[in-house]
Amino acid sequence: MAINSAGWVGDDKKQTQKTVMAKRVYQVWKGSNRFFLCGRLIFGPDVRSLVVTVFLIVVPAVVFCVFVARKLIDKFENNSGIAILVAAVVFTSIVLVLLLLTSGRDPGIIPRNAHPPEPDEDYDAANSPAEWGGGQTPRLRLPRTKDVIVNGVAVKTKYCETCMLYRPPRCSHCSICNNCVERFDHHCPWVGQCIGQRNYRFFFMFVSFTTMLCIYVFAMCAVYIKFLMDGEEKTVWKALSKSPASVVLMVYTFIAVWFVGGLTLFHLYLISTNQTTYENFRYRYDNKVNPYNQGVMNNFREIFCTRVVPSKNKFRARVKQDSLGQNPMSAPSGESAEMHGTSVSKGGGDLEMGSKATWQIGGEHGIGPESAEDLHARISTGSELGLESKDGFDENFPLDRNLAGDGETRTTHPRRSSWGRKSGSWEITPDILALAQGAGAEGSRVNGDSTPPGNR
Repeated sequence: MAINSAGWVGDDKKQTQKTVMAKRVYQVWKGSNRFFLCGRLIFGPDVRSLVVTVFLIVVPAVVFCVFVARKLIDKFENNSGIAILVAAVVFTSIVLVLLLLTSGRDPGIIPRNAHPPEPDEDYDAANSPAEWGGGQTPRLRLPRTKDVIVNGVAVKTKYCETCMLYRPPRCSHCSICNNCVERFDHHCPWVGQCIGQRNYRFFFMFVSFTTMLCIYVFAMCAVYIKFLMDGEEKTVWKALSKSPASVVLMVYTFIAVWFVGGLTLFHLYLISTNQTTYENFRYRYDNKVNPYNQGVMNNFREIFCTRVVPSKNKFRARVKQDSLGQNPMSAPSGESAEMHGTSVSKGGGDLEMGSKATWQIGGEHGIGPESAEDLHARISTGSELGLESKDGFDENFPLDRNLAGDGETRTTHPRRSSWGRKSGSWEITPDILALAQGAGAEGSRVNGDSTPPGNR
């Protein structure tokens, strides 16, 4: 397969590029979320629990409409009892819509960084802990926390190793969805989604309307029992035996109202004090000033009367190829070639002009075994690297290595390079010397003269 003028492989490479460009953000999402309708709906990994929640809402509502509300229509004059049936259908529809708005939208996910953030200017690298990776250069660890001033109060923000970012205040990383969520409240298994800044309002409305639906069904079942007692049946027990569906619904809603009703009251308290469930359970504001508390009225206004912030993620957008860790779409500057999927490229600068030669190493920016001959040819000719008597390199011209996936350029001594290194030093073999003489490389004199050609 021939290499075209731009230095890239032809048809197969173009086909690969088209395949990569066809992907969207939700298709390469690193979190644990589940997407539906081509990325229009986003759920948590436990989205199956949403089916159970819908079942627990819809089935009692259907039983109520069929066995209670339908029979109450005839109990009122002019069929005005039909309003009971309509109200039950409307209540159920509102609850289901709020459930979908809570579980099927972005709760406030903060996009991950491709690389760790740069240290601050006042960051003391000398006193910072370091990690030694596979290379010779240690990787400095960023500080675990930062102080952010919120309404005159210092608030600590933590660094997230997974998302490689400093979390904003009130943000936390959900271990279930594997995302950092703004104003993280909790992960609700009943809706299969995190509750955060963008869906907390709908979550509260969902549990509130569910509470009202339970109270409504319980009350209408009690009214129907009362009608039965005033009619044919004279005692409560006979009336209950006449309508077993009413008994089941009353027991069911009585139990459910303690759960959803208690949740509603708890979140009313949280809203009035401007806390989240996560903050409240960790007792963050015990004997401390809550910097977010603006008073009861302003706290409710913040939740219900402000515009929902737009999502920071465009799940249906096309993915840029460099974000997938692939080669760039356009050919790099200077010389470039691709041999068996491994590219060797030289930067725009030249050592003879006093600049450094730069290779990109490894995988995406790799120099493979098949390019060793090309490298030895460069060394032997001396037209680009400037040889020295023993080691083959002039230490005045360090080699920059752009480590793959690292995103940062580091300087290493030529002896520490792993390119064809056998014994820790470079040796100019006779066959390379013969190649150098044949190429007419007069400027590279291995024995005696160590002056680089560019410095003569």
